Amino acid sequence: MIVGILSDTHGRADATAAAVNLLRERQAEFFIHCGDVGSEGVLDQLAGLPAAFVWGNTDWDRNGLQRYAQDLGITCLGSFGELALGGKRFAILHGDDEKTKMRVLAGQQHDYLLQGHTHVRQDRHVGTIRCINPGALHRAREKTVAVLDTAVDELSFVRVEGI
Repeated sequence: MIVGILSDTHGRADATAAAVNLLRERQAEFFIHCGDVGSEGVLDQLAGLPAAFVWGNTDWDRNGLQRYAQDLGITCLGSFGELALGGKRFAILHGDDEKTKMRVLAGQQHDYLLQGHTHVRQDRHVGTIRCINPGALHRAREKTVAVLDTAVDELSFVRVEGI
């Protein structure tokens, strides 16, 4: 399965639209947003797509955004979520809750840990877990998203230009 990963949009629907288009061009079959969604406009860009997201530390109107996401058919995983995609186990969080992150890493029960928060792309292993941060689409020197092919464990970062 090809998973499109984005994070830290902070309400930037224009940047999200550009990112989603790039991810779709790369055949993304499922979209995961790692928090700091920021607005209904960002969720609009994921409408009609198989997608899920977690809360970030700047997602203030959680009740309103959750209702809106539900109306669009987008899964809200809360502050932490787990998904099984392409035969792999995913843990998804924003990255601002260090305790939860450490618990997931200590448990070694997932194939992937996806997070945002730092606005810096990252790909590293902690034990058997591959930790991926796609970067950010707001307040980042280089705006990036990530594409993960679970069948071959191949990750690529995609630069989002012109935003």
